[in-house]
Amino acid sequence: MQVELAHLRTQGIDFAVFNANTRTDSDTARANLLRDLTVAARAAGLKIDKSALAFVRAGKTQFYGTPDLVNYLANQGLPSWTHTITV
Repeated sequence: MQVELAHLRTQGIDFAVFNANTRTDSDTARANLLRDLTVAARAAGLKIDKSALAFVRAGKTQFYGTPDLVNYLANQGLPSWTHTITV
């Protein structure tokens, strides 16, 4: 599966935002997916301090992940995708 991601650095923090969601609407499933994607991105050589998922639900972009990163993304908006990884 190919997953788009944005790998960015702001205020000295390297973070990744993944364009992905789970089939089930549960925090456990999202936490597992976020963990797996973060591990894969790190294995591909990206430095990641914090990470989040970005997905559309009911026509609205939603974020799931590290709470302060989610708040940042909610205020700043969805970044442009910079990389693609295969998982």
